Amino acid sequence: MCVRTCPSNNNTHPDEIQRPVLQTTKSKTTKNLKYKEKYSKKYDEQMEREEKFEKGEINNHDDYVSSDILALIMIKYKIIIAFLARYCKINEKSMLYKVLFTTTQPGHVIMIVAVLSILSVVNSASVNNKITPSEKSNSQIMSFIYLTSFVVHFGSQIWMTFVSGLSLYFALPRHVFNDVQRVLFPRYFTMNACLSFITLLIFVKHHPVYTWDTEIAVQVGGMLIVLFLELFIRLYFTPPLLHLMIEKKAIEFAAGNGNEIGYQNLSTLKHCPHYMKIYKAFRKTHSFIAVGNILTMACTLLHLHYIASKLVLL
Repeated sequence: MCVRTCPSNNNTHPDEIQRPVLQTTKSKTTKNLKYKEKYSKKYDEQMEREEKFEKGEINNHDDYVSSDILALIMIKYKIIIAFLARYCKINEKSMLYKVLFTTTQPGHVIMIVAVLSILSVVNSASVNNKITPSEKSNSQIMSFIYLTSFVVHFGSQIWMTFVSGLSLYFALPRHVFNDVQRVLFPRYFTMNACLSFITLLIFVKHHPVYTWDTEIAVQVGGMLIVLFLELFIRLYFTPPLLHLMIEKKAIEFAAGNGNEIGYQNLSTLKHCPHYMKIYKAFRKTHSFIAVGNILTMACTLLHLHYIASKLVLL
């Protein structure tokens, strides 16, 4: 048995065989560097244009077509928000800013004003037994405002609790999710407290105390629980929760944690007493807020059942 072998060219050097591969890799690296420099330059130019546009140094935005009304509205909105942010930063050192945002006195004042407002409406409704024609003409407008505030309130509760919160928690890295929640939490409870206050105010105004039965009393009690729970959470629990989130994130970032999705990995931080103290305080505060939010949702569902029983649509 014989084996045929192809004659080899002994004059070929091994380096000459690998040279085309090396040259191809080198050309790709050079090409990638050129693209990187190109887009880095474009990014710097874009950021410079954004900064000039916010300062008012240029009148037109090159990235948007003038006929795009929605884009122009968002640009104006961004300018207003940037102006307000700069204004707040300028006044951060003033005494008024420190009293309003770093002390608990404004929270006490807001709670007192809310209680006095509800009591004044209850007392005025109990005295004025007769309904004037002007009040009858305004009943449709009040009903519209009442239903709108209640529907928006209930919808925000469902969205924030079951859609936004759960979806983002299982889709984003944990630190990114914390950054989102830090923005949404204050706005969520502020908006809900205002909406529940409007709903309760109109409901009590149109149901004087002398007309209350057990059903109405239960509804007013549930709406009072919703209002004061949301106010209490917003004024006394949300600020410390945000502060704990910032401290907790800083320690986790230094330890290389926070990129996991849908769970939390303590790893070596569970042996750090300072971190565990912050972590337990965060979990305790967050648990109270979560229980309070569920309780307000239960009271809102109770009032939804009451509204459904009074409506004849089908």
